[in-house]
Amino acid sequence: MDDKAALLNQLRIDRTEPPRTGSARIWIVVAVLVVIGAATGGWFWAHSSDIPVRVVEPQPVADAGAASVGSILDASGYIVARRQATVASKITGKMVELDIEEGDRVKEGQVIARLDDSNVRAALAAAHAQLDFAKAGLAETEVNLANARRDFDRQTSLVKGHFVSQAALDNSKTSMDALTAQLATQRSNIEVAQRNVEVADRNLADTIVRAPFTGIVTVKAAQPGEVVSPLSAGGGFTRTGIGTIVDMDSLEIQVDVNENFINRVEPAQKATAKLNAYPDWQIPGHVIAVIPTADRSKGTVTVRIALDQKDPRILPEMGVRVSFLASSSSEGAAHPVPGLNLPSDAVLATGPIGVVYVMHNSTVERRAVKLGASGSNQVTVLSGLQPAERVAIGDFARLKDGVRVRIEN
Repeated sequence: MDDKAALLNQLRIDRTEPPRTGSARIWIVVAVLVVIGAATGGWFWAHSSDIPVRVVEPQPVADAGAASVGSILDASGYIVARRQATVASKITGKMVELDIEEGDRVKEGQVIARLDDSNVRAALAAAHAQLDFAKAGLAETEVNLANARRDFDRQTSLVKGHFVSQAALDNSKTSMDALTAQLATQRSNIEVAQRNVEVADRNLADTIVRAPFTGIVTVKAAQPGEVVSPLSAGGGFTRTGIGTIVDMDSLEIQVDVNENFINRVEPAQKATAKLNAYPDWQIPGHVIAVIPTADRSKGTVTVRIALDQKDPRILPEMGVRVSFLASSSSEGAAHPVPGLNLPSDAVLATGPIGVVYVMHNSTVERRAVKLGASGSNQVTVLSGLQPAERVAIGDFARLKDGVRVRIEN
């Protein structure tokens, strides 16, 4: 009986302790998962810290047949007129005639408008009447003075013969002197009357508005029946200008050049211009002057450029792009400027020297390059970069030499 019980006890499973082999396997699996998770997280963390960039390839500049041959600097500006005027009347009055329309060509001294002159003509007639009255008074005074002189001569001879008293002679002299003074006053009155006539004549002439110079009418600012004045008055109902005339022979170009590149521009330098309206038409020109002041808000300097070719297609306020040409005596001026074109946001420009970041696998190399002409959306790199190299575009504040980057579309 005891033997059977012992055999049964040997066959019973002891559940008081967990199996050691299964526990070890579980811990091994957990450890492997932790290692894999740590490696994956480290990989994602390392790549998430890479700086996102875009990559561009430099493009060769245009060849010798292109429009930019010999250009050392490009700039944008506008056509402006150095001589233009908003014509107004010299006096206030109602306009009764207007002889101009937009686009009309007028000559210097040509009548372009007339004002109501009825009041001015009445004032002129009154001035003439006052002059005639002064002349009549002068004639009367001259007659009286001649009579007074004869009377004085008679009284003088009578006094010598003791036929009249000295008092009578003195009274005669006093009358003559008074008339002499009155004659001088009458002559002054005539001069004043003549000046009044001249003023009235000028006022009458001012009712006629003439063109100050030869040009083309670009703005018609008033209509017949409106009151025009050289001063703003009438609560906004008075016109201060009749029209605007532009001298087309005074057209020139004004461009704003970045102050970092203004050392490439000099007076009398040759240039070519292209109107935005006619991009295939090259207009020759030359630099008139570099305005000796800079705009601190834009960091630019204004340059005046003369148009060597006049054409009716050139109009004021047209947009234009100017290429400043290298001097013929400069080395390589007869050949296209060498270099590569890059988007402007791929270059950190600091004057004639700039900085680009060249791709090397997953890192970038900070490299200084020499810059050439710059446009609104591209920059020419003259040296420091090879055509086969790729350039990174990203946040320049984060890009550094040797930093890891990741390429984004």
